[in-house]
Amino acid sequence: MRPRIKRKLRKLRLPFEWLGIGLGFLVFTFLTRRGLLRLCDFVSAVMYFFDRRGRTYALENLKTMYGRLPKNAGKIVRRSYRNMARTVGYAFWTCVRGRRRALASGEMCAAGKAFLAANKPAVTVSGHIGCWEILSQLAFLEGHAMMSVAKDIGSKGMTKLLMKARKSIGQEIVHADGAFRVLMAGIKSGKSLGLLVDQPVDPRDGGIWVRFFGHPVPVSAAPAFFAAKGKAPIVTAWSRPLRDGRWRCETIATYPPEAARDIWSMTQRCIKDLEGIVRRHPSCWVLNYRYFRKEHKFGEADRKQLEEREAKAR
Repeated sequence: MRPRIKRKLRKLRLPFEWLGIGLGFLVFTFLTRRGLLRLCDFVSAVMYFFDRRGRTYALENLKTMYGRLPKNAGKIVRRSYRNMARTVGYAFWTCVRGRRRALASGEMCAAGKAFLAANKPAVTVSGHIGCWEILSQLAFLEGHAMMSVAKDIGSKGMTKLLMKARKSIGQEIVHADGAFRVLMAGIKSGKSLGLLVDQPVDPRDGGIWVRFFGHPVPVSAAPAFFAAKGKAPIVTAWSRPLRDGRWRCETIATYPPEAARDIWSMTQRCIKDLEGIVRRHPSCWVLNYRYFRKEHKFGEADRKQLEEREAKAR
């Protein structure tokens, strides 16, 4: 489809997006938590049925992860859609009474509480697995002044609303464009950072090549960089879904500030931490996303540099 036609279609779609966002805000914020989960499960079933391209990406990701499609691939993908819908629904839901609803929806593990109590500031690292929206909220409720980065999601209206939801309990949200200076000033002033690193970042925008499920993927080195400059420890964590529809924040690994001096090695460790969780809980990951993009050219110089770094790390 030509770019001009795409722009025209986007303009025609804009009023309907605003209508959907408005209705979503009104509907989700007035639901009980149980009602929220039921509605999200219905929405996820509709999404799964109509999102043909997303299902294709999900199956490709599963094949990349395991070398073949698991026997229960369809079930894994459907549950992944459910997890994503519940996470986005939760973001809408916490636009109102955010603190109370976060407390009712999640809990921090004992190891996480101990780490956060002993380390201020800290760099918390996760991916789009479990309910990633609640992680920084729980850290904030443990007494940390949190800063997170937000990218544009869909229309400007959707981005604006999600940023409002993320700010609802007091954490600071920084737009991805121009976030470097703000985050650097924040961590040096004692604020903690909440960063998601499982999606590819173009090398021209600061991404560095690491191995993700055995494949070279460029990801953000921001956690290691800010930890090294701010002399802050790193914790990788995720939010495990519980049977009652809540989430439990669990730590995967912690690293002292000194470990972040080797930017590449620290970045690879964080990705490996998340990879291990995704392998064990694939249905909790956003599978309908193109993590392994061919347009990110992995040239001969990139290959040699990555192999040299891996050899040095071994």
